[in-house]
Amino acid sequence: MEQGLIHIYHGDGKGKTTCAFGLALRCAGCGEKVVILQLLKGGETGEVEALSRFSNVELVRGNPAEKFTFQMNEAELAAVRAEHDRNFAEAVRLAQNARMLVIDELMAAWNKELIDRAAVLDFLDHKPERLEVVLTGRNPPEELLRRADYITEMKKQRHPFDCGICARRGIEL
Repeated sequence: MEQGLIHIYHGDGKGKTTCAFGLALRCAGCGEKVVILQLLKGGETGEVEALSRFSNVELVRGNPAEKFTFQMNEAELAAVRAEHDRNFAEAVRLAQNARMLVIDELMAAWNKELIDRAAVLDFLDHKPERLEVVLTGRNPPEELLRRADYITEMKKQRHPFDCGICARRGIEL
């Protein structure tokens, strides 16, 4: 049986989610079961639409946020935390018989204390042996970096958003 490894895609550059979803597509295309948990995201994107067409891909997503976390009050943040913890537990349950689990935007949820950190670390330390785990986001904490087998940094050199060009459907969305 192949050993499952832990991947981290991080940095301020474009492509963290796209890279993770590309790996999920490869795995699903080989007939393996894939679970994708998206944190702090709820809008429709091309990659979510494409992967939802695979019967062997399970998508676990929260409700789309109506505002950014820095605009939320404590009650709203507590509701997001609770939803993330429920969704994380569901994704872990689904991943027990999967080949891959992608946790998109884990770093943001971690850094904003919007997920149970102890539960995440316990899962990573005791994950199923064959399960490949892919984590994305900016500013990964040392606790996650120490557990990773792959670490890839996406570094921004230039981005159209800096010039006022918004995300485009089919390209960035």
